[in-house]
Amino acid sequence: MSWVDSAVQWDERCDVLVIGSGGGALTGAYTAARADLHVMVIEATDRFGGTTAYSGGGMWFPCNPVLRRTGDDDTIEDALAYFRAVVGDRTPAELQEAFVTGGAPLIAYLESDPAFEFQVLPWPDYFGSAPHARAGGRHIVPASLPTVALGAYAGTLRPPLGTDRGDEPAPAELIGGQALIGRMLLALSEFSHVDLRRDTWCRELIHLDGAVVGVVVATRQGRRRIRTEHGVLIAAGGFERSDRMRRRFGVPGSSRDSMSPPANDGAAIEAAMAIGADVDLMDQAWWAPGLTHPDGASTFSLWFTGGILIDSAGNRFTNESAPYDRIARNVLARLGDGRMTLPYWMIYSGEAPQPPVLFTGVPLADPEAYEAAGLWHSADTLPKLATSIGVPPDALVKTVARFNDLAAAGEDSDFGRGGEPYDRSVPGCPNPLVPSERGPYRAAAFGLSDLGTKGGLRTDIDGRVLDADGAPIPGLYAAGNSMAAVSGTAYPGGGNPIGASMVFAHRAASHIARSARPNL
Repeated sequence: MSWVDSAVQWDERCDVLVIGSGGGALTGAYTAARADLHVMVIEATDRFGGTTAYSGGGMWFPCNPVLRRTGDDDTIEDALAYFRAVVGDRTPAELQEAFVTGGAPLIAYLESDPAFEFQVLPWPDYFGSAPHARAGGRHIVPASLPTVALGAYAGTLRPPLGTDRGDEPAPAELIGGQALIGRMLLALSEFSHVDLRRDTWCRELIHLDGAVVGVVVATRQGRRRIRTEHGVLIAAGGFERSDRMRRRFGVPGSSRDSMSPPANDGAAIEAAMAIGADVDLMDQAWWAPGLTHPDGASTFSLWFTGGILIDSAGNRFTNESAPYDRIARNVLARLGDGRMTLPYWMIYSGEAPQPPVLFTGVPLADPEAYEAAGLWHSADTLPKLATSIGVPPDALVKTVARFNDLAAAGEDSDFGRGGEPYDRSVPGCPNPLVPSERGPYRAAAFGLSDLGTKGGLRTDIDGRVLDADGAPIPGLYAAGNSMAAVSGTAYPGGGNPIGASMVFAHRAASHIARSARPNL
């Protein structure tokens, strides 16, 4: 539909409409609400929280008050130098600076409200050899929160992955992303001028006289036109759950293997593109290796306490203890030049059939199910195991022997495993060089997973969406995975996605508030 008639028949009005309900979306809603703006939040599913609710809830915020209270001696200059060294010039320098400098004042702003409480969780920067990397990281998380504290909101919060996509019971104590969304909901509940809606889908942006002035939404009762007096903030995640959009923009992998809610289909991004919004980084995602399960899905897998990863030729190809995005990008490079096909394999040994992976995204099924699906194999010798998984026996024997020698020497001169602080941060496993010296030898199939796409709407430092000429589209803002990632093709540290989402949503809502309330 082409919106050319200024006499649109509006069904409802609000000052600010926020599309999405993850950490960034709710930060934007909270910021606007504190400025006394009437805020409407629309969530496409029946639960609030987005991908944030599945996450650890980490925020990469250098020099923030929580870190400072524990004796942190980092500087913004060092943090910015690190970020720029890792990201390079793939994204605008002013955007990078806005993110790196924006986290500390945002935390001070949130901590002025008793609903918010944070704590340090040491998490090494992901490029430990880059200038000014911090071995202890620049990372905080929300303090835990009893589920009962949410009251009526408890049933509206998206449960953790193990519950939502597995059979784990709902937790009595909210931690990580659950606690972050829970605290946001509690804070928003104090404002009478905030309207939180579920099962409401963005279908179209209403663009009149060069500005976004409203949204067409779909509800279970039908379509409605909502007038927005001051702005629309798109913070609805990426398009990782749309195989159509993944194919269109060349994003490797499958929607089945993404670790986000099913409604992250890019509809709001496409609505913005339809009115001339520019996009960037559309072939990128927050990648991860994924253990493959009997249902065919490969899910985000973290913290390998042993084992090595091999390609189709039986050769080791990566530092298995490196940050997940770096491992997955090595996989992508080999897939791209034909040196690898999926699955690739983790090789390990021991009596237990489970691979040495502490976190697999979703609960494991029974070992027999993996074996019946041809995903887990075992043999008393490496040649037999190689034959079972279809790799050259001589190559696998040579690869395992080589790694065992490196483990005995205490240094991985091939791929540097154990050489950076992140490599040695696996809980209970300070030494990642674990040999496989005797049978039974085992193999587990791996694929490619992601935490969401990172391509999206191009913005300025205040989250204003830009058109193809680089000019802001009045009334339209973006943050989170709906915005082209400030980190470009890199993943500088744990908490970067949520942290950036929150910073730019806060900046966007602050810009809206300044425009709506010039005297603030």
